[in-house]
Amino acid sequence: MVAPDALGEVAPLGVWPGTAYPLGATYDGAGTNFSLFSEVAERVELCLIGRDGAEVRIPLEEVDGYVWHAYVPTIGPGQRYGFRVHGPFEPERGLRCDPSKLLLDPYGKAFTGEFGNDPSLYTPGRDSLGHTMTGVVINPYFDWADDRAPRRPYHETVIYEAHVKGMTMTHPQVPPELRGTYAGMAHPAIVEHLVGLGVTAVELMPVHQFVHDRLLLDKGLRNYWGYNSFGYLAPHHEYAADPRAGAAVTEFKAMVRALHAGGIEVILDVVYNHTGEGNHLGPTLCLRGIDNAAYYRLAQDDPQHYVDYTGTGNSLNVRHPHTLQLIMDSLRYWVLEMHVDGFRFDLAATLARELHDVDRLSTFFDLVQQDPVVSQVKLIAEPWDVGEGGYQVGNFPSLWTEWNGKYRDTVRDYWRGEPATLGEFASRLTGSSDLYEATGRRPGASINFVTAHDGFTLRDLVSYNDKHNQDNGEDNRDGENYNRSWNCGVEGPTDDPGVLALRDRQTRNMIATLALSQGTPMLLHGDEMGRTQLGNNNAYCQDSPLSWVDWSLAQKNSDLLRFTRAALALRTEHPVFRRRRFFDGRPGADDDRDGRLDAPDIAWLTPSGAEMTAADWDSGFGRSLAVFLNGSRINEPGPRGERIRDDSFLLCFNAHDSPIEFTLPGPDFGTRWSVALDCSTPTGHAPIDFDTPAVVEVPDRCLLVLRRTDRHDAREPTWARM
Repeated sequence: MVAPDALGEVAPLGVWPGTAYPLGATYDGAGTNFSLFSEVAERVELCLIGRDGAEVRIPLEEVDGYVWHAYVPTIGPGQRYGFRVHGPFEPERGLRCDPSKLLLDPYGKAFTGEFGNDPSLYTPGRDSLGHTMTGVVINPYFDWADDRAPRRPYHETVIYEAHVKGMTMTHPQVPPELRGTYAGMAHPAIVEHLVGLGVTAVELMPVHQFVHDRLLLDKGLRNYWGYNSFGYLAPHHEYAADPRAGAAVTEFKAMVRALHAGGIEVILDVVYNHTGEGNHLGPTLCLRGIDNAAYYRLAQDDPQHYVDYTGTGNSLNVRHPHTLQLIMDSLRYWVLEMHVDGFRFDLAATLARELHDVDRLSTFFDLVQQDPVVSQVKLIAEPWDVGEGGYQVGNFPSLWTEWNGKYRDTVRDYWRGEPATLGEFASRLTGSSDLYEATGRRPGASINFVTAHDGFTLRDLVSYNDKHNQDNGEDNRDGENYNRSWNCGVEGPTDDPGVLALRDRQTRNMIATLALSQGTPMLLHGDEMGRTQLGNNNAYCQDSPLSWVDWSLAQKNSDLLRFTRAALALRTEHPVFRRRRFFDGRPGADDDRDGRLDAPDIAWLTPSGAEMTAADWDSGFGRSLAVFLNGSRINEPGPRGERIRDDSFLLCFNAHDSPIEFTLPGPDFGTRWSVALDCSTPTGHAPIDFDTPAVVEVPDRCLLVLRRTDRHDAREPTWARM
């Protein structure tokens, strides 16, 4: 076996025909099979690169169905490689073959090196070797020990959106050499924080190998978020603590194994809608030079330019079978070989565009539906893109869940006091049946979130009316202008105790609303401890403390952290907050009432204790209501067919700017109540009991959660055990 790290000049001992499948570089213990699709190519060369940069070119003589392949004995893990594709260079026809470019393997499982800003990446005829990354042959063997996928159902899932680097860069218990890496994410301190918080799944922002944009590099910035992928089977090498070529693969697997051991699923944010090669002026790194017209959507009347549904310069051509194959092979690889548990698809509406319109029955979704591997993991759509008709919340197929942008907007509007929000707020709180029930989906199809990586953090949402993106170098033109935020009276930092108290209360209101809504909650990393980006709502290029989680806040804002744990624990312990089926609103028999009809599974009440009327729902000024959740009327069986019984709760919402008195409902709903969670207190703790028909004053802009205690199965409140 050739030891690639010791190579001076590469001299492979013979070349065999090899096989067309699997695509990419596949090591079998004795040598490596190399395979590349290109329909437009006239000749393809495999380029083996030595440690000193020496290059050996091997013509791929075997071609089956436009797949060029060869097997090279003795070549094994650590070997650096690329391809050169000979063929027509006629940009006006959409043909961009250029053998001067060392091209990266679309199926590469690891990459090494860096992209510079060298003109050779952009200029035809100039050799890019030495100025681009190279692929790395990997050893696929890994000891997974007793790793098992948690396979947690959606109604029991709590998602935590996190950035691999930003999550650990300042954590005092993570060793400095592991911060910002997969190994850092796997550190016990991180796993313990997630488990203690109540998280069951981490949704990692892009970890596919990506490229930093030329314009950002020119400004001294970086593509921190990573939505600029080109290597769909490779973990991003900058997140590996081990600097050796290909080490990121093993380190990523070890991270997944550690998170699984803590009962935490791993969901990847994947970017199959475009690549980091950008528009017609972008670099030639991979797909552009291999088969531009096959992999990208080209403008029909001007094929030297790209169709751009993503706002990034190009869109992948999901109408082409080999592009679809690349996506599906990538998804299966991450499930079968890397053991991930699901995917969140960035700008997923782009994948549904067969011609121009979004079609939820497009080929991509058909392939996912019938795939025995991919169809069995969590599939989350970001259900929009920037093209015409791209906003598709509620329109994805039945297998899919969706980031519910309507939930985000409605919860923000309700708590900042926008008029005429009660009806939609009720729908979002109960799982958005108006969006998902007609397609056979359950409440879990609604991925509920108030904040995500794109936009304000939760602390900034209650501290800024306007974006403050000056550090991005675009004169504050980038980022969303309409944030549905409210600064509580002062823009940005303040010492005003009244403003600070209101901001804290608003933060707790939205965390509690998120935790207690039907559907699948998603929390943004650091929101549980008040992370701020100082008003930057588009920190995609800020690889700095501005975007990293500041772990000193865990002590400074320990009350908020404790509150978040209590709110999520309340959800976890009480199935009435995480039902598998939608509410039906009908009364039913209660065993404890001698066959008499019990209250319905849900009831909407005015602060006076009366049931809401059409006039109440249509009131433009109404900002308060109560909702009764009946724990004895959960209408779905448990996993073994058993009846599910739970405590009953009364949630009193007051988004007014003054206190509101809530009259507790009559004896049919309960006769004694205790406080389960009080958003007016720093930790949610308020040990108070009430007897019907007591009147409870709910402070301005506050959510108060009461638990019925006159039943034999009533339990101790969550905060009492935190």
